[in-house]
Amino acid sequence: MGKLTGKSAVITGAASGIGRACALSFAREGALLVIADLNEHEGTATAEQCIAAGGRALYRRTDVASEAEIKGAIEQAIAAYGRLDIMFNNAGVPGALGPIETIAAQDWDRTIAILLRAGYLGMKHAIPELRKAGGGSIISTSSAAGLRGLGNAAAYSAAKAGLVILTQAVAIEVGADRIRVNCICPGVIDTPMVNRGRQGGTEETLTRLAQTQQPITRVGRSEDVAAAALFLASDDSQFITGTAISVDGGFNTGNGWLGPREQKSTDFRGPSYLR
Repeated sequence: MGKLTGKSAVITGAASGIGRACALSFAREGALLVIADLNEHEGTATAEQCIAAGGRALYRRTDVASEAEIKGAIEQAIAAYGRLDIMFNNAGVPGALGPIETIAAQDWDRTIAILLRAGYLGMKHAIPELRKAGGGSIISTSSAAGLRGLGNAAAYSAAKAGLVILTQAVAIEVGADRIRVNCICPGVIDTPMVNRGRQGGTEETLTRLAQTQQPITRVGRSEDVAAAALFLASDDSQFITGTAISVDGGFNTGNGWLGPREQKSTDFRGPSYLR
């Protein structure tokens, strides 16, 4: 029996990258999944891969900036599986990038809507269903940028930091209901979103970032984050709540390897990591 056998989960932003890796990991452990994403082609492909991996899955088109669509994804899980056990607020975008004085207010608002407000909405609509199920797990994807601000990505950093504090606050509110609320803070992870967000980004650039800014010098993989997500979704973490888990190769230790191999690089400006 898998760690998530019979457990129903909604994962937003599951069409690619971290979300897809987490969905596949959950499926291998027997989860019943709703793949909630705007990308119908890739979202459907993720659902098919999850079924092939041994889980049950369906795709639901979801714009996480819309409260109605987040609520609809949760209702889809109830209709299909009869319950909700796991809510994973994962959808993300690089958001408004550049010096703070150049950021348009509407771009700031859109960034906050997708990265922070959507997490609140996912929690708001999941909690009543998790209570009905006797408890469960809420997971959100924050970022290393939510623990240490990133220049030229103020909106992204602020939203991700807000998600960390939202996680703590809601964990206090629902602990008595056996609902655990945690978030994951990835660092340099090789995903389609990060590759889109990097300026002039090549594989070599991403590798240099990992080698110069963290103790574990390889680039992170989506599967590294999926392992943490599976832990938080399963009963293995039943005494853990209100926590932000860093999955960042040690980036949080102080931003860099300063040993004899090479000096810390100062060549990187802008979004060096975005999830």
